[in-house]
Amino acid sequence: MWFTSRANGLVGVDITSATVKLIELESVAGGHRVVSHAVGPLRQGAVVERRIRDMGEVIEVLSRVVERAAPRSRHAAVAVPSGAAITRLLRFPADLNEDQVEARIEWESDKHIPFPFREVAFDFQCLGECVDDPAYREWLLVACRRHDVEQLTQALEASGLVPAAVDVENFAIERAMAGLYRRLQMGDEALALVDVGAYLNALHVLEAGRIIYSHDSLYGGMQLTEAIQRHYGMSLDEAGFAKKRGGLPGDYGHAVLLPFLDTLIGHIENSLQLYRVSGGFRPLSRLLVAGGTSLIGGFAERLSESIGLPVSLVDPLEGMSIASSLDVDAVRAEAPALLTACGLALRGRA
Repeated sequence: MWFTSRANGLVGVDITSATVKLIELESVAGGHRVVSHAVGPLRQGAVVERRIRDMGEVIEVLSRVVERAAPRSRHAAVAVPSGAAITRLLRFPADLNEDQVEARIEWESDKHIPFPFREVAFDFQCLGECVDDPAYREWLLVACRRHDVEQLTQALEASGLVPAAVDVENFAIERAMAGLYRRLQMGDEALALVDVGAYLNALHVLEAGRIIYSHDSLYGGMQLTEAIQRHYGMSLDEAGFAKKRGGLPGDYGHAVLLPFLDTLIGHIENSLQLYRVSGGFRPLSRLLVAGGTSLIGGFAERLSESIGLPVSLVDPLEGMSIASSLDVDAVRAEAPALLTACGLALRGRA
């Protein structure tokens, strides 16, 4: 099993291609409060498409993040990338208990899981009776390669944290968005969420906080870093630092930033078009953007003009309070990049 402990307090740890993010929430009257938070940058190539390539770098950065945040709980939740997980809806007779269902899944693993069972980490959850036949129950099976889980838990343990849950990125996003839907009383509204990472941007369409459609496009913030590197003759590290800290030459906006934004918006438009032609889905009321690249000034406004929908930064901390011991402005400013981390911290609390 890789959904393990049910600890009362969980620290959400999001290990992306560019940063390690940590956030800890506590339940308070009427909602949640942020009680610890820290972010640390990763060296390029240490994590590629959310898969760890340099364990030493990840452990070093995560250890610094944990030390800086000083979370009250040491129990942490992390997520494997959605593309690394297999999800299946299975039907079994209603009289089978969990042990019997687990045995059936193992026995029939070659039907459901496309890699050798000895390499698999999996979990399953009963979703209730089948609508068309109450003699059967529907079960959600989630599986991935054991190596992916072991890498994440190794990083947590080496950084002084206790692995309590290994989730799937999309499930964490759904959990954070479901809370946002409730707090903003959005009902069953259909909206799009674009999460712009370092190497790709992911379009998710949600109804009532549940993801009903997803599409990834290989274009993200790293392309902007590389464009800065080429245009100004910098090293990649220098370009990344300049992008984060600002202070680039006066032609940066016209020569580098706007071409990047226009190309990124083109990718998003293509993803939206694929959604629209797929059929059977509702029209979208708005689009939300998440991820570190979404914080670029003017991006949301330019995207809105191009796609003809209201666009705004997602704020998974909407309606939450923030402990006075934290830099409230810094946490609020980072919020659009904390969506997955918040969803992980909300396990058992949403």
